[in-house]
Amino acid sequence: MTADLENKTERARTFVETLPHCQALGMALQSIGQGEAEIAMPYAEKLIGDPDTGVIHGGAVSALMDTCAGAAVMSHPEAGYATATLDLRIDYMRAAKPGATITAHAICYHMTRSVAFVRVSAHDGSSDVPVAAASGAFAVERGSK
Repeated sequence: MTADLENKTERARTFVETLPHCQALGMALQSIGQGEAEIAMPYAEKLIGDPDTGVIHGGAVSALMDTCAGAAVMSHPEAGYATATLDLRIDYMRAAKPGATITAHAICYHMTRSVAFVRVSAHDGSSDVPVAAASGAFAVERGSK
């Protein structure tokens, strides 16, 4: 891995590990590099959206997927300094199993000068069917810091 790519990967790692919302939601980076990222979010009562069923709120799942996608963009070999979500379309396929950790996996599959394109899926390990799937476009900041 080149020094530039190592710097991008480390910047993406720091992005995930220091963001207050990541800490509040309990997100933990599992892997990152070469335009891919995986982040886990353990089940927590404070994230429940339906008290009767114990199902995690969709907003927590969307935050997980958005953060994972941003990290994948930042670790891409052609990444700029920073990124911001332009568009993220999420399809919720089923409720996550109460008590299960939800893991998002993102791949930045195409990068232009100013926009990165990403696919993300979220799984809870209880089914082959994902909890949610998403595709998005992210702004690529080309300045240097």
